[in-house]
Amino acid sequence: MGVLNNLLGYGIYLLVTFFWLEPIFAISLLYPVGAITAYFGHSKYAFSYQGKHTLALLRYTVAHMIGFGVDFLMLYFLWEKLKFPHQAVQAAAIVVVSGVLFLLFRYFVFPQSKIAASSK
Repeated sequence: MGVLNNLLGYGIYLLVTFFWLEPIFAISLLYPVGAITAYFGHSKYAFSYQGKHTLALLRYTVAHMIGFGVDFLMLYFLWEKLKFPHQAVQAAAIVVVSGVLFLLFRYFVFPQSKIAASSK
């Protein structure tokens, strides 16, 4: 589910940056949309979370603020300052941010849950 969400988000990112948006502005608009749409998939399917969603949503927001910060800093330094192609930087950022978010989700956002794949 996360891979599909990331691929779709990356495709939309490439499209909007090709036609009209600067890369940093594009992630500033697209990142929150992806985070919001992915919450229930993460909580229900990936982590089988059965706790209170109020606390999980707060932690999820904090986790994504960290994830967005990592994405933003990578794009800012690698594209804006070092002039790497933004398409490659954003592709790498997706991998890095996914790893950071997985750890945050597993140990901070949904700490008492079991990963769905390991319970099968």
